[in-house]
Amino acid sequence: MHEEALLRDLRRALDEVARSQGARRLSGVVLWVGALSHVTEASLRSRWPETVRGSAAEGAALAVVVSDDPFDARADRVVLREVRVAEAPREGREAIRPRGADALGA
Repeated sequence: MHEEALLRDLRRALDEVARSQGARRLSGVVLWVGALSHVTEASLRSRWPETVRGSAAEGAALAVVVSDDPFDARADRVVLREVRVAEAPREGREAIRPRGADALGA
């Protein structure tokens, strides 16, 4: 169930980034996965298409950075590190770092 909540939070965060940038389409997303998060890269990748279906992130590439440091302050979290905007009316908006790079599902 924790993973379901995390994926819902991820979808909401991506929708908010797209909305705030006036983006019609996102081209890439980078997630950081803490060593103690109990979420695997394989799980995220397999659920990615379903999570973003029908959103601005549908078709966006997913990059996952997995930490092996159990002592990192965010070791139990998954963090949205970066979002790349493919189509937005504003010029010069290539990669957006979400405010505070907040942890998802926290």
